[in-house]
Amino acid sequence: MKVLGIETSCDETAASVVDDSLHVYSSVVESSIDQHRAFGGVVPELAGRAHVTTIGPVVRRALEDAGLDPHRPAIDAIAVTSGPGLIGSLLVGLSAAKAYSLAWGVPFVGVNHLEGHLFAPLLERPDLAWPMVTLLVSGGHSLLVLQKGPDDHRVLGETIDDAAGEAYDKVARWLGLGYPGGPEIDRLAREGSPGALKLPVSMIGDDLDLSFSGLKTAVVRATEKQRDVALADVAASFQEAVAEQLLRKLRAALVAHDVRGVALAGGVAANSRLREGVSALANEFGIEAHLPTMAMCTDNAAMIAAAGIFRIKRSGPSSLDLSARPNWQLVDVS
Repeated sequence: MKVLGIETSCDETAASVVDDSLHVYSSVVESSIDQHRAFGGVVPELAGRAHVTTIGPVVRRALEDAGLDPHRPAIDAIAVTSGPGLIGSLLVGLSAAKAYSLAWGVPFVGVNHLEGHLFAPLLERPDLAWPMVTLLVSGGHSLLVLQKGPDDHRVLGETIDDAAGEAYDKVARWLGLGYPGGPEIDRLAREGSPGALKLPVSMIGDDLDLSFSGLKTAVVRATEKQRDVALADVAASFQEAVAEQLLRKLRAALVAHDVRGVALAGGVAANSRLREGVSALANEFGIEAHLPTMAMCTDNAAMIAAAGIFRIKRSGPSSLDLSARPNWQLVDVS
């Protein structure tokens, strides 16, 4: 079974061909990030327009890279992100998927973007052992998920306000760094001292929920009072505070659940401090650490295709009247 995946939830237009053995035949990603840098974040209207321009060429290239005829490809289904994300961006991908479905006479299925991220480790390690706990951290979402199988998950905890990636972007903007903020802060933090700036410890209770809004505000207040603190020290202190909260909650989840592995997923999974901490926890608990490659940290269509394969086998195809769901949460995916 070969599936064409389409992903347009934010500023990346992506297409990929994956089969039911989770072999990736092609993966094409076209980002419009350069159009958004001057604004310090993604501008929804610009992102939507970019998808309209790039969706056709990106799908064509993914099919050609997979050795398929772009006019009548030998695929069995189409999987497309239908939420969560920017409504305009989602509609471009969803409309394209429906058009291709009708033109080629194949079914399509709507996929939750966050569920797609859970499949990223599986694409690189199809033989990974279950169950496992996944820490999914991105610009829009931060949550802990218990996975008993590839399509059997339970949300253990999630952010009650800002996501970790969002906090990175906002702090980077305050510090006058570029967008996206994660890579810039990670780079600077390697040159700084994580104890230079005293920042509060958030969410110290027993639950597994997360919070980063207060930390962002604490950085602003601290740097207003201590104007002589080096930029690298601010970056290192902030990054350590984010990692400390995420890793403390992840450790609590590993204590509470008997699992065979721990995984990172989402854009913030590229963060060096977080990768180091997850590896250390895996060693402490004697389990496997699944750290995605950089290509699988960011949004891509291979993970959407993989999730779609399991979704269509379990629940069947979606109806052509399927709507975009910009606020579709992982906890609502059954």
